[in-house]
Amino acid sequence: MVSRGPVRRAAVAGTWYPGTPDRIAEEVRGYLAGVERRALPGRLVGLISPHAGLRYSGPVAAHGYSLLEGRSALTAVLVGPSHHHAFDGVSVYARGAFETPLGVLPVDEELAAGLLDAAAGIADVATPHRDEHSLEMQLPFLQYLVPGLQVVPVLMGSQSRGEVDGLARSLARALEGKDRALLVASSDLSHYHPAPEANRLDGLVVGDVERFDADSLMDRLEGSHEHACGGGPMVAVMRAARTLGADRAVVLRYADSGDAGEHDKSRVVGYLSAALTAAKP
Repeated sequence: MVSRGPVRRAAVAGTWYPGTPDRIAEEVRGYLAGVERRALPGRLVGLISPHAGLRYSGPVAAHGYSLLEGRSALTAVLVGPSHHHAFDGVSVYARGAFETPLGVLPVDEELAAGLLDAAAGIADVATPHRDEHSLEMQLPFLQYLVPGLQVVPVLMGSQSRGEVDGLARSLARALEGKDRALLVASSDLSHYHPAPEANRLDGLVVGDVERFDADSLMDRLEGSHEHACGGGPMVAVMRAARTLGADRAVVLRYADSGDAGEHDKSRVVGYLSAALTAAKP
């Protein structure tokens, strides 16, 4: 049945990524062409992916999204930070669709409903999604690569430990047995440090991810806000993926904004692409 829910219009098409289907496809194809294909150990459960402007983060994000080539009829559960609306809890866009120049993406309303949990502060609230880029920036790759795609858009407010833990439990419960669901944590790493300092800070987060150590990452995030704007989504997705059987994290690519664009290394943003995989089917 076709949803009669609201359609969230593209907020950053034409600025953060191209505004026409042909130009989006051309740019995405270019980034994917730069990825050396690799076989992952086991089943893909989740990705960690950056969300800056496509010209900056696209070459890194392509390393994760290249793993979806040949996939179809997938539900991507997108978990990101809210940059424009301050709130406590978790906001799920639970009905309707997201639209970009590549077309309209329906929300997987059954899966979204399974996430809602008043006790954990997870609610059906559309407003924070209106202008947010952290989830929209995942869509150029997803729509280009995956026919029959559905999404479950999830934004975190305060990213407190309790919020992270509650979301992780709800994600694991809602996705249990859903073989065609993929978790995606949307996060950039440190912001606007000189490259040597940024790379040092980011290396700590990359190490936590590579060890699949969500507890260490949560402790690090509570100690400093400088490490990642979407650290809460990263931890929630890592914990949920672990519960769903993932037992290994593979760092696919790290770079900073100075590696793209004008190559300015004086004030950079860090980007990470990583895959969470399960050895057992």
